[in-house]
Amino acid sequence: MKTLLLTFVLLGVVAALPAEGPLSFLSKELDVTGTWYLKAMVANKNLSEEDQPKKAFPVMMTTLEGGDVEAKITYVKKGRCYEEKVLLHKAQEPGKYSAYQGKMSINIEETSVRDHILFYTEHVLHGKMIRIGSLMGRTPEENPEALEEFEKFTQHKGLPQDSFIPEQKENCVPEYD
Repeated sequence: MKTLLLTFVLLGVVAALPAEGPLSFLSKELDVTGTWYLKAMVANKNLSEEDQPKKAFPVMMTTLEGGDVEAKITYVKKGRCYEEKVLLHKAQEPGKYSAYQGKMSINIEETSVRDHILFYTEHVLHGKMIRIGSLMGRTPEENPEALEEFEKFTQHKGLPQDSFIPEQKENCVPEYD
């Protein structure tokens, strides 16, 4: 279950402004293909130190025929590197996807800051609704404007204001205790 939660966190890893949000006029699909870096993240559930990603690795996203998206995620758990592919099934509305047999809903929308997107993920875990907001960018460098927009996004979604910013790493190197 922790692996599944880490996947959610890294996708979180994986979303967007609500349909009535300021970017709802966008009707075109976003081009999410390529490399993305997790810049900031927040969840409505207090994540334990172990569940908070301290290091973030590039997420490789590929748009498949028909509009589905494959996300290749790398993470460290208990000192070991793991790589997981998650298939995001395209919904009818632009920017909306589902994963894990429909158990997770994911919204992806661009920000007003170039090369940055917001992920908003919802899923039920152990009977409790988990909501995660993430800011992702095409480069690993911090962008104050994008972070400011992310803070407004988290406020609008009713998420806590204690987002965390993981250290950016290009490659996963196992860490042995």
